[in-house]
Parts: sequence; structure tokens; C-alpha cells
Amino acid sequence: MQLEKVRRLAVQVLKAGSGAIWMDPKESEKIQSAMTKDDVRELVKQGLIKKRKPQYKSMGMARILHEKRKKGRRSGHGKRTGSKKARMEGKAHWMKNVRSQRKMLRELRGTNAAAVEKIGYRRMYKMVKGNFFKGKNYLKAFVEGKKR
Repeated sequence: MQLEKVRRLAVQVLKAGSGAIWMDPKESEKIQSAMTKDDVRELVKQGLIKKRKPQYKSMGMARILHEKRKKGRRSGHGKRTGSKKARMEGKAHWMKNVRSQRKMLRELRGTNAAAVEKIGYRRMYKMVKGNFFKGKNYLKAFVEGKKR
């Protein structure tokens, strides 16, 4: 029997695709002599016909990309799907902003105490809570007297 016909029988016996069947090229004469599925099963037992292991995708590139994303790379406009609100919940964004501003306010009270006391720490704390400042840099500029 032709090798392709034997391969077709092996596909049915091993329940695999035709590309996943390996036949020993040195024993092609013996493989061609197989006529039935039982003959093919016998060749499988002898190890002349085998089912190849599936080839999995390598995780190497995935690891590299994951490291880059952890650094903040690969997050430009082209990678974004969904609206700004969908990507980060409004409350979570507000909390992140407010916490960073409060931390900055504490640091400013330690380093630039006179300027903070002049305006009033509590007053500025309430301003942070009231969403007066866009971000940390605006808070810093306000304390340093650049904008009032």
C-alpha cells in the first residue's frame, strides 16, 4: 500500500491530524506492507509510526513584552481600546490623584514648612479634597507662590 494511504489509516488509529503522524523513513518498506488498521496498530506498538507532540508557542517573546509593559512601554494611543473612563474607573482615578497630592502636601510640609503654614495646611488639604488642583505639580506651584 502507498505511504499516504498508510498515513490515512494511522490518522484514524491515533486520532491525530495527518501532519502529526511520524513514520520511520528507514522502515518505509515495512510500513508500506501494512494493509489494515490492525497492521498499523502493530507498527505503532513497534514504534515505527508515532504521534508527534503538539508544538506550543514559546513564552520567550511574551515574557519580554510583559517586562516592557511593566515599565510602561507599549501603551500608546494605538494600543488603547475603550474610552478613558472604561480604561480606568473615575473613582479609582480620583483616589490615585488625591492620594498622591496628599503625600506631596505632607512632603512639602516637611521641606517647605513656612510656605505651607502661610497658606494653611488644613486649608490646602481641603482644597485637595475639593479637586482644586489638577495634579501634584499644580499643588507644588501653588505652595511656591507661582499661582494664587
